[in-house]
Amino acid sequence: MTTTFTNARLINPETGEDALGSLTVEDGVIKSINKKPKGEVIDCGGKCLAPGLIDMGVKIGEPGERHKESFRTAGAAAAAGGVTTMVIRPDTTPAVDTPETLAFATRRAAEVAPVNVVALAALTKERAGREMVEMGFMLDAGAVAFTDCDHVVTDPKVYSRAMTYAKSLGALIIGHPQEPTLSKGAAVTSGKFASLRGLPAVSPMAERMGLERDLALVEMTGVRYHADSLSTAKTLPALNRAKEAGLNVTAGVNIHHLCLNELDVGDYRTFFKLKPPLRAEEDRLAMIEAVASGLIDVVSSFHTPQDEESKRLPFEEAASGAVGLETLLPAAMRVVHSGLIDLPTIWRAMSLNPAKLLGLPGGRLDEGAPADLVLFDPDAPFVLDRSKLRSKSKNTPFDGARMEGRVIGTWVAGESVFDG
Repeated sequence: MTTTFTNARLINPETGEDALGSLTVEDGVIKSINKKPKGEVIDCGGKCLAPGLIDMGVKIGEPGERHKESFRTAGAAAAAGGVTTMVIRPDTTPAVDTPETLAFATRRAAEVAPVNVVALAALTKERAGREMVEMGFMLDAGAVAFTDCDHVVTDPKVYSRAMTYAKSLGALIIGHPQEPTLSKGAAVTSGKFASLRGLPAVSPMAERMGLERDLALVEMTGVRYHADSLSTAKTLPALNRAKEAGLNVTAGVNIHHLCLNELDVGDYRTFFKLKPPLRAEEDRLAMIEAVASGLIDVVSSFHTPQDEESKRLPFEEAASGAVGLETLLPAAMRVVHSGLIDLPTIWRAMSLNPAKLLGLPGGRLDEGAPADLVLFDPDAPFVLDRSKLRSKSKNTPFDGARMEGRVIGTWVAGESVFDG
């Protein structure tokens, strides 16, 4: 089947181009750009056509917490949000720490999810930080990287051994930088707001301390390392020094930390309780600038579904996290419409760079690239109603918010998976 998208505003994150043109898809790949139309013609009406989003760090409830999210519901949410590849986390019950558990997850995803799904594996057994998983077998089973998510490996000897072994296999380790003792039990970022609300808080320095420790181990072992969910300005100089020193280091940020700050917590609104917690406005602006400059490589939703019972608690006791598969694109448009970053640049962080980091073929508008595409109107206004989200859990901080950016259609390997 051949399809040509005409009158499209092509967003190319690799070249930085943002211009009207046409794109022809044949047999699941991009056949040509700005050539004579062939086959079925779709008039995009001047709307944006871009590579589908690759969302790193998506939490799925299977196995163990299917009441919070399933592959079926997450896949539907992803397609509706323009996400054509979900990179799923291993913090399930049980953790994805054996080839068998990994095989279960990938098989379930292939059966019911309409989008691509690739899996991260746990770094240590049960994410307990004591004994590394069988990395070679996990790579053979399809793991694209290793992480214990928000369970920080506290023993430097265990961590360095895992890094050394990962280096010998060419594997990527993803860390969640945080000094665990300082951050234990914290609900918000320390400061005047936290004091006024009487909430347990953590200093932004805890994130910097965690990153500095990890970077020292990276320098010692030479492993490929990605720091996910950075959130404070205090961590950026250390990251910059590591990159300038030639360490094989990348970093990511949660989209919520580009759109929201600590004051959004307001009167103990638990949908705004995230991990790491929301930071000061100065931190938010610094993170946007880091994405624009390329210092921060990846922007993701860090999709973390939580049921009503775990959120309808006092702020200090409520579970952390927010869903984000359907809100990643409109939340990113908030940043674009602020004038602080352009579309090709933020698309590089949400599509091209995750593909490069994980060795995936997507994220490009090139001839021969997979026809994983999203057509969207960056200016279409709407009020978000969380009850209409396709995710099983509805814990979004954007409930009732006025947003812009609506997905018109999503295609995976040239096949339509969402028609808005």
